[in-house]
Amino acid sequence: MKRSEINQAIQSAMKAFKTHHWFLPPNPKWDVTDFGLRDFARSGLVSVNLAEEPEYCEKIMFVQKNQVTPDHYHASKKEDIICRFGQLAIQLISDQAQVDVKINGEIKTVPTDQEVVLHAGERITLTQHVRHAFWALSDYAIVGEVSTANDDAHDNFFNDQNVGRFSEIEEDEKPFIKLASESC
Repeated sequence: MKRSEINQAIQSAMKAFKTHHWFLPPNPKWDVTDFGLRDFARSGLVSVNLAEEPEYCEKIMFVQKNQVTPDHYHASKKEDIICRFGQLAIQLISDQAQVDVKINGEIKTVPTDQEVVLHAGERITLTQHVRHAFWALSDYAIVGEVSTANDDAHDNFFNDQNVGRFSEIEEDEKPFIKLASESC
């Protein structure tokens, strides 16, 4: 992924957050990824870690229209995905015809061949090992995540072996902001 794409993605997210009054904490940890697929418009995500504690994590994410976070699951993390602005589609993936998940606090049986659409304020709770992919249906979506402890390096399991959690960066301009993965 080119640094210029990363810089542009961060600036677009900052503009959307400001427009919708999402204020970031001082020195937030930014993450921008194309999941190693080298097509950020099609497969990508911008996220900001708002809280990172041993027991829990909070993120705010910026997802552009039809920009997919690919099919994956977490072995340790349980997460609530909350649509804060726009419309977010979530596909639950399973060998079973349906999956039981909590949507807006109520257990629902969801057919795996149908997407779940979250509107602003709505949430889905994804437990460990529930495979999922998501993307914005609106021009963009602002998405919150509240979860158990987050380990992006070791707790993202993608169905497609070509997908990786972090992008290789091609330095074609100066970084606007240093990414969380670069501070190690």
